[in-house]
Amino acid sequence: MNLFSSPYGGSTPPSYQPAPYPPPVGGPIPGAEKKIPAAICGILLGGFGVHKFILGYTVEGLIMLGITVLTCGLGSLISGIIGLVEGIMYLTKSDQEFVATYIQGRRGWF
Repeated sequence: MNLFSSPYGGSTPPSYQPAPYPPPVGGPIPGAEKKIPAAICGILLGGFGVHKFILGYTVEGLIMLGITVLTCGLGSLISGIIGLVEGIMYLTKSDQEFVATYIQGRRGWF
């Protein structure tokens, strides 16, 4: 009787399935690469909603852009303040928190 012999006759190797690979430790988090560009654009170009487009929030970006354009720039004060606050919020979050909130959770405002 060899190592792979079955008590019922014949030789069948044991079924082997490798363990799944653990998640990478210390590697980049998918989606975190959008954090810095979105934050900078939110602070500098917040009135135009550029940071919303970077994160994939097309409707929210169009709303902010529409406020600025339709009010001939007067509404950009409000949109700019919103962009400034959101840009600072992006920078203060950790990469994991940013991805969980804005990439996976799809939180569009604040």
